[in-house]
Amino acid sequence: MTTMVSGTTLAEIAALIGDVARANILSALMDGRALTASELAWHGGVSASTTSGHLAKLADANLVAMARQGRHRYYRLASPEVAQAIEALMAVASFGPKRHRPVGPKDEALRRARTCYDHLAGRLGIALADTLTERRYIVLSDSAGAVTDEGRRFLCDFGIELEHGNGHGRALCRTCLDWSERRPHLAGRLGAALCSRMFELGWVERIKDSRALAITSQGRQGLAQTFGVTEPSQASGD
Repeated sequence: MTTMVSGTTLAEIAALIGDVARANILSALMDGRALTASELAWHGGVSASTTSGHLAKLADANLVAMARQGRHRYYRLASPEVAQAIEALMAVASFGPKRHRPVGPKDEALRRARTCYDHLAGRLGIALADTLTERRYIVLSDSAGAVTDEGRRFLCDFGIELEHGNGHGRALCRTCLDWSERRPHLAGRLGAALCSRMFELGWVERIKDSRALAITSQGRQGLAQTFGVTEPSQASGD
């Protein structure tokens, strides 16, 4: 059952995200990994004590969740819906006033391939969505999608099983507006499974202190042979 959200509640959540340090903390958690408060303090550009206060507010609003492992506490985004909201805000922000800032290597790496919570984004994510659609393995409509029977066979051969009822109510296939490409990439259980499988195969690797991913030599070969996707190396225009 969906509860109507009041303007007051919406404003409270927006105010929490609107703080620069908290926005940086949430952005850092968009790579899908759980991070310590110390790591998030570095990303937020604030002290450890200030970070603790920010994390408490974000946890109270169910934007982040905390898990203990031994003596350590790790923080992650509370749900895929939070990640979807952050990515959507990034897309909206990309349409805002142009910032006169040179585009550096980190920007280009993020546009080429990155994680969006637990799925692939950037030009790599877009290319995968395009090829799966063109081959009729998936059918996309608005923000939702469906996997065809042929698509299920292809994904099974690739090492992905999409059983009905898994994912605790999470949609099997949906789209997420990519903030850098301004086109939809794949999310939902399918997007997460594709991302996880490519990590397992060693096709992509994380870049230190970034959401950006490096496509390995194995990945370039595998993407070309399996998906007909060449490494998305050319910059895209805004």
